[in-house]
Amino acid sequence: MMITVQDFSGVYAEQPFMQGLRKSADQSSAGTDAQIRWMDCTGIPSTDCYCDDDAVAAIRKQIADAGITDAHGIHFFDNGNFHYMSKIWTDMVQEPFDLVVFDHHPDMQVPRFGNILSCGGWVLEVMKSNPFLQGVTIIGVTDHLVDEIRAELSQTCDAKILDKVTFIKESELYQIPGQARNDAIASTVQTSWRPWSRHLESASLYISIDKDALSPAYAATNWDQGSLDVAALKEIIAGLAASHKIIGVDICGERARDFAGDEYHTVQEADALNDRTNRELTEFLQNL
Repeated sequence: MMITVQDFSGVYAEQPFMQGLRKSADQSSAGTDAQIRWMDCTGIPSTDCYCDDDAVAAIRKQIADAGITDAHGIHFFDNGNFHYMSKIWTDMVQEPFDLVVFDHHPDMQVPRFGNILSCGGWVLEVMKSNPFLQGVTIIGVTDHLVDEIRAELSQTCDAKILDKVTFIKESELYQIPGQARNDAIASTVQTSWRPWSRHLESASLYISIDKDALSPAYAATNWDQGSLDVAALKEIIAGLAASHKIIGVDICGERARDFAGDEYHTVQEADALNDRTNRELTEFLQNL
């Protein structure tokens, strides 16, 4: 899979694996044959959490100037504040597809400021605007947010959208005793995702991963985190890939640029952890 990295905040600077990708991108030929592309997005204004029309146009131009014409490949784009990039990438899909999102948040908020694209509402925007989208499944969402978004959308003209989205709540991911959890990933995956995976409408899938769905043992992000582990994440994706074409995979969920440490990680620990998870996911996806 081709790899594209969009660096919005400079957060990848202390991650050796990611810097290795940058070095490879600098040394490789540009154009449609390039296997790794690194895009410096730090100079594009109005991109943090909300992305206005001018910023969207600048990002799309940068993608086009890099010789990218479709959404295939692995796309890294910084922390969760930039998860709306999955809307921009899926706009490039030209075939029927289902969207599978791993996220601790539903990202389906009704727009608060006109129709500005946001990290908190991009899924809803994809559902409203993408003619190729058949359905959405969001995995790992904290339980109360699912209830809140259902209540909010049921009171608006967007209520019918709920018919196209399946939520797998965080509490539904692990339906086994905690003591046995590490020894029963396969059982967990089977009970959690296989029932709904049979109802995916399309032969093709687009996967978007916000690492805040992972527990703090596997990632350090700038949003509250869930309890998914990397092994289960990989198991689910492998199961999906066995019966579906994977168009592209997005990965976000780095720490905030101004992160100063928390109860789980120092800055150095956070960078090392995220770098390790980014490497593990990249190697896994390239060998699907």
